[in-house]
Amino acid sequence: MRAGRQPGVIELAGEVRSAGIARDFVREKLGCDHAVLDTVTLLVSEVVTNAVVHSDSRNGGTITMTIADSGDFVHVDVVDAGGDEVPQVRDEEFGEGGRGLRIVQALASGWGVRQYATDRTVWFQVKY
Repeated sequence: MRAGRQPGVIELAGEVRSAGIARDFVREKLGCDHAVLDTVTLLVSEVVTNAVVHSDSRNGGTITMTIADSGDFVHVDVVDAGGDEVPQVRDEEFGEGGRGLRIVQALASGWGVRQYATDRTVWFQVKY
């Protein structure tokens, strides 16, 4: 994807295999020589996996991912069906789960969660 181009959008099934499909989509849209390809691909994998595992999308729903390159940063939105808990970084350093958003927090230049009545968006940006 060249800087400033319209975002790419993909709808994914609420299934584990969707994380791999999302990674392939990122590589296709950004191109193999993009400055932040590896970081964006890793973060997409974490956020989509969280949506599949922790949101109501896992019950036959969908996840929509949007990616845009502003020329200064890549912005990604991952929209799922929401759930009982709001995604957050876990303080349990050695816990069995919760590392995904720690990775997002460490590598993204910004990230957050927007919770709505019918869905939720986890977004992040990676500067280059």
